[in-house]
Amino acid sequence: MLTKYIQKAMEHACYEILSDDGSFYGEIPECQGVYANTRTLEECRNELEEILEEWILFRIYKNLPIRKIDGLEIKIREEVTA
Repeated sequence: MLTKYIQKAMEHACYEILSDDGSFYGEIPECQGVYANTRTLEECRNELEEILEEWILFRIYKNLPIRKIDGLEIKIREEVTA
């Protein structure tokens, strides 16, 4: 499920070339704070995916909500111990 979520989120990524230095900027608008800025588009995509994964794991660790993307949702279930 995590891999599918990352793939779907990456499909929402937006990229642009910054005019001041020619570097590539990428972000996933649905995932606030997930962005990357690197020399090449390929590096930008790779870094953006890595940051997205860290963002998801951090939100799980802190029990923060993770926005549904294209019907995919990551939910944290509390384990009940007897």
